[in-house]
Amino acid sequence: MKLGILSRGPHLYSTRRLVEAAEQRGHDVRVVDYLRCYMDITSRQPQLLFRGEALKFDAVMPRIASARTFYGTAVVRQFEMMSVLTVNESQAISRSRDKLRSLQMLSRTDVATPRSGFAFETQDIDSLIEAVGGPPLIVKLLEGTQGVGVVLVESRSAARSVIDAFRQLEADILVQEFIKEANGCDVRCLVIGETVVAAMERRSDKNDFRSNLHLGGDGYPVDLTEEERTTAIKATKALGLEIAGVDILRSNRGPLVVEVNSSPGTQGIETATGIDIGGLMVDHVEYCLELLNQKRLETA
Repeated sequence: MKLGILSRGPHLYSTRRLVEAAEQRGHDVRVVDYLRCYMDITSRQPQLLFRGEALKFDAVMPRIASARTFYGTAVVRQFEMMSVLTVNESQAISRSRDKLRSLQMLSRTDVATPRSGFAFETQDIDSLIEAVGGPPLIVKLLEGTQGVGVVLVESRSAARSVIDAFRQLEADILVQEFIKEANGCDVRCLVIGETVVAAMERRSDKNDFRSNLHLGGDGYPVDLTEEERTTAIKATKALGLEIAGVDILRSNRGPLVVEVNSSPGTQGIETATGIDIGGLMVDHVEYCLELLNQKRLETA
């Protein structure tokens, strides 16, 4: 298999582990900086070029940074136009990166999420606060990532001030209920295909309610309930993803999905669990490519 990994850096942990796993399995693997790719959009002959070279792969694994979603998904989409297997697909990546759209899509399934509100006009702030059950609550930037742009407000006046400040900056925000019983912890489930292959509990430091490892949180192996496994898989499928990191809060009313990440980092969860996540990801690409080739033969 000729495998392309779309990543800004070959030395990033998750990218490096994917390269190691692919090489161990005898595949021809190459890391390509997707921001250096450019597209020849020609009728019946679409091409994707990198430094003047036309790229040809059997499959690609996108590792698209949140801040580069628009261009990164355009590159993935061009591979799709060239009938190259992409894990994950461009549309699914776009869905997962739009926090509001993700919640809207999950809301029509039986996947539970925190109560959330979204509004444009500042005069609707009081109604928005009421819609999610009042303070304390979370104010979250739609464009934020790794816990950045997430604020806990504990009073109605503080909520009005924070929301009004964000809106004056023309920032789009979500307002969500605060799940106090989660105690600054969440569970990251790594889903591949229709299986949760690994899970860890992320615990915040004592001075922060956010559990993101990038913000100083710690990761520990954790046993999932059957309901949590089912929830993580359903959330992944609802957005059309094959590989995802699903973040769950343990609440008094069961697991609540707060985010579905289409390019989940593997360092924290591999360190916490000792599971070869990179190898399992490459195995899944092999499986998907085999299914695709069988389908092509049947329709030929």
